[in-house]
Parts: sequence; C-alpha cells; structure tokens
Amino acid sequence: MSDLLVELEAQGGAAAPPSATARLRLLLSDALDHGAAELGKPRSGYGRPVTVAIAFDGERLLAATPAPAGMVRADPEAVPERTWLVVAAAVGVLVELAGAPPPGRREDLTLEQGELEGGHLALAVPARVEASDLELAPLCFEDHVAHVDRLRARAVAVPAAVLADVVPTLRPPLRAVHPLRIAEAVARLGGRPAAGDSVEALEDAVLALLGGTDAASHRPHEDPDPRRRAARRILQRLDGMGKWGGYHTEFAHLARGFAGNEKALAQEVGESLLAAGLLSEKPSVGQRHVFLNPRRAADIRRLIEEGEAPADLHLA
Repeated sequence: MSDLLVELEAQGGAAAPPSATARLRLLLSDALDHGAAELGKPRSGYGRPVTVAIAFDGERLLAATPAPAGMVRADPEAVPERTWLVVAAAVGVLVELAGAPPPGRREDLTLEQGELEGGHLALAVPARVEASDLELAPLCFEDHVAHVDRLRARAVAVPAAVLADVVPTLRPPLRAVHPLRIAEAVARLGGRPAAGDSVEALEDAVLALLGGTDAASHRPHEDPDPRRRAARRILQRLDGMGKWGGYHTEFAHLARGFAGNEKALAQEVGESLLAAGLLSEKPSVGQRHVFLNPRRAADIRRLIEEGEAPADLHLA
C-alpha cells in the first residue's frame, strides 16, 4: 500500500479534513511522479500501481493523472500508448460517474484539461453527483483499465481541496478534433475509451459527431489521382480518430468507407503507407494493427491537407 493510500485511510479518504490537504498534495505528487516513471517501462505498476486521483468539488468531477499535461495538450500524437490509455480510462471514469448523456453535436462535449503543479495532466467534467459516488471511482477505473496490457493501475478518491489548484488552469482541448474529445465522445456514446475494440465499434459515430478532422475542409475525396486520393482518405480517417499509437486499428479496417473495387486499392495503398513509414505496425496484438507514425506527423498532415506526398511514398 502506498503512502498516499495509507494517509487517505488514516484521514478519512475523500472526507479528509482541510488540515490534511498539504500532506495529501505532497503524497499525490509523489504518486504521480512514480506513475509517470512507471509508464515509461515495458511493464508498469507491478511493484507499486500507477495512481490516478479522482475528486468532486461540487461543480465538476476532477481527475489527476501521471501523463505530461503539456504533451497531451499540444502534441498528443507523441504520448506513449500506455500513458494515453491511462488518460483515456480516467476520461471514461469521469463520464461514467457524471452520467453524461450521449452528445448530439461536437459542442455538447464538455471535458476540459488542466495542469497540476509538477506538470501532470488534470481532467474535468461538469457533474451533479453525490459525494458518496466517489466511492465507486476505484472500481470504475479498475474496470476501464482491466484490459490494458502490462499495466497495474488504481484510482483513489481524494478531497476536492487536494485538486483545487487545477481549476484555474482548466481549458477545452486545443483542437476541434483532439484525442481527449475522441475519448469523451466514445465514453458518452456508451463505449470504453481505453478499450480498442470499443473505440473501433464506435468509429463511424465518433467521426460523424466530430465532423471528420481538422483538415476536413481540404477534401481529400476530390483528389483526381485515385491512389493519392485513397492515401489521403485513409490518413484523414485515422487522424480523425486519433490513431497515433495510443489508439490503433486493424489493417483490414483501412478499407472502411471504400466501395467495391476500391477496397482492394485501399489495401494496396495501406501497404505503401507502411513501406514509407507513414504508418507503423503494432505486432504485439493478435491481428495486424497499424497506427499513424508520430515521427512523420508533418508529412502526414501535408499529404492530407495539400496532397503533397513525401518522396519515399510510392503509390504507383
């Protein structure tokens, strides 16, 4: 049992008195630092579980995670897979505890992100819940991370005062289509944002809700070259679902949205995107899974937005 859990038990958990706030903040910071270090290892949390903290301040549910706030905010493509899945699970817990209804449009999404002292990511959703509902947070989080590979993680309920400094930093995600928005949309549509099969099942609904990608106005569908058009459509769809490593997709699904003979063309173009390194392959799952290569983000965005293919992409 970590020092944070020991102290929480001694002080009454989420009902701990104000006199315990400073000590709990210090212990939470240590737990988040430990979690950040663990998430960089091949197996995370096996000696001491990765910790996420959940609180309710009367207006919103808050979560403190070990993810780097600046990276998630401005460069989410670079967030390592297991780190992202911990964040996605935290989003799922907040949405589930809040009982947020399915959104009808992008503007209905309410998740905000902020930063704790020390640079760790905080999350928030508006909520009207009972303080006792926080008792469900550990079980709910356990359910959301149950199938994340090589991870042991837990959530703890903390007093709202422990996360009070986060509130002034809260802002909506920077991009209209951001992985945090995707995770919230999946959760509010009844899915589990840390479970790949759940994200896959809701892909069409999420894309319809979010309106495609930030580059949707560039209309890759109108590219006159059929192979380049297929490449741009594949990359645009993957970008629109945040498939940068934290999320990935079965290779066979690259042909989604293509009709008839175009499906075979999409598979061929997918192989070309892999050969050029614009897509990367994840070999550790049962099926063949692929994701956008974060190191080629600039090339990928130029191809989606401008139709400019990198020199190493051979589509002929």
